[in-house]
Amino acid sequence: MKAKLLLCGIVGLFFAVIMTGQQQPKPENSDSRIVLDVTRVNVLFAVTDKKGRFVTDLVKDDFQVFEGKKQQVIQQFTAESDLPLRVAILVDTSNSIRQQMNFEQQAAIRFVQSVLRNKDDRVMLVSFDAVAQLVTDLSNDMPKLEAGIKGLRSGGGTALYDAVYFACKEKLMKDQPRDKFRRAMVIVSDGEDTASKYSRDQALELAQKSDTVVYAISTNTTRDDKDGDKILRYFAEETGGQAFFPFKIEDLDQSFENIANELRHQYNIFYRPEPLKADGLYHPVRVSLKNRSGLQVRARKGYYAPKF
Repeated sequence: MKAKLLLCGIVGLFFAVIMTGQQQPKPENSDSRIVLDVTRVNVLFAVTDKKGRFVTDLVKDDFQVFEGKKQQVIQQFTAESDLPLRVAILVDTSNSIRQQMNFEQQAAIRFVQSVLRNKDDRVMLVSFDAVAQLVTDLSNDMPKLEAGIKGLRSGGGTALYDAVYFACKEKLMKDQPRDKFRRAMVIVSDGEDTASKYSRDQALELAQKSDTVVYAISTNTTRDDKDGDKILRYFAEETGGQAFFPFKIEDLDQSFENIANELRHQYNIFYRPEPLKADGLYHPVRVSLKNRSGLQVRARKGYYAPKF
């Protein structure tokens, strides 16, 4: 009996050490086993009124957080978070948007100029046609970023999912500690994928694992019921972002401005999951307001726990 209790104690101690944030080596050539620290879950979100205006006077006691059906204890709350930004701009350079390229480039440059406010903010640029390509790495060098945007050229197919996967796995997941940065992705595309190796849900999973909020601007100006628009909306809604559907390409500027404005009006909540589970599964999360009717909370819908 004593031996059994001793063994249980050792196993429990080993599990506790792991859960305090010790990272395990990731096997080579394994894209699915990305180890995350689940002892602190952060949820970045925005609150708007019925007219879409940002509400910025809320406090910790106005909110409640549920993981599944169980209410969680909010351990840290920040209003209008000033955490440094890590922003990935993904620009579709496939043949389908050739005629719109100049508008996209000019709007993207103005967006970067408005976003880079903190000396610790960083922006990266990824283009994608038949393949995803890193154009400019995370940087706050405005001339370098501007040159990267101006140098974009249209190409062949559309590997949207590969671009999302690459930006999250190779860049956004690697800035540590993860709770010291806000991560956002802006996709400029018609949403139609024709060339990716990864699936839509594999790309979304990496966005969720990297705590990245996805914003999307559709370049489909016909406003037909396009599958691509549905995909862009799906990425945005699942990660707590927003999708924009301008009626004409000249309206891209307004969509970029709306995203930049939201990035300056965000709340951030941290909590420790109770019960704490290292099961490798997706855990649904819901942030709601207690007694403020007529307001909308836009937050990611869950996170992936590690598996040990």
